[in-house]
Amino acid sequence: MIELRDINRVFQVGDELVHALQEIQLAFEPGEYVSIMGPSGSGKSTLLNILGLLDQPTSGTYLLDGIDTTSMSDNLQADVRRNKIGFVFQSFHLISRLTAAENIGLPLTLAGVPPKQRDSRVRDVLESVGLTERAEHRPDQLSGGQRQRVAIARATIMRPTILLADEPTGNLDQSSGESVIQVLEALNDKGIILLVVTHDPDIGGRARRRIRMVDGRISVDDH
Repeated sequence: MIELRDINRVFQVGDELVHALQEIQLAFEPGEYVSIMGPSGSGKSTLLNILGLLDQPTSGTYLLDGIDTTSMSDNLQADVRRNKIGFVFQSFHLISRLTAAENIGLPLTLAGVPPKQRDSRVRDVLESVGLTERAEHRPDQLSGGQRQRVAIARATIMRPTILLADEPTGNLDQSSGESVIQVLEALNDKGIILLVVTHDPDIGGRARRRIRMVDGRISVDDH
């Protein structure tokens, strides 16, 4: 469960204050599939960064599973981010010298998960994204769609309850983008909250709930 209460985010740009988010009130239930759309500069990515605990609101309250994240220490926020939140970005952010399996398993390695358990979970998630036969390939040996599926697998290896996707098909052709969206939707079918920021109306229209932002505010929230 996610709840945002009166969230504001203000940036200082030179002598001016930029109100990137203004009085945002939102709640998301487990299993929701939500697209967030709007013109450039409307606050979409700022909202996603706050939901992902990559940024702090200037004011307001962000409750995650009933816990006020805005009063947490940096270390506690990092723990929540690692265990509850997955990120998928337009750029894949894979480590070029690591294989697909090693990229996917990296969060487990950093969390100190034993090798035997880690390898089992990596095999399972590789199968879930259809990349079992590409496990030992490095990113430069994979197509764009395959790299994004590796990124999705890495984002979900810790079994988060929330998956935040920022333009996940932006660097892909239509066929690869369709494949990636189907992987994300399959994860949502298993109960994960899926929030997708996109400029693509076809991608945005697939979500069961569609939010549109303008000038840092919610202009439409279509359930």
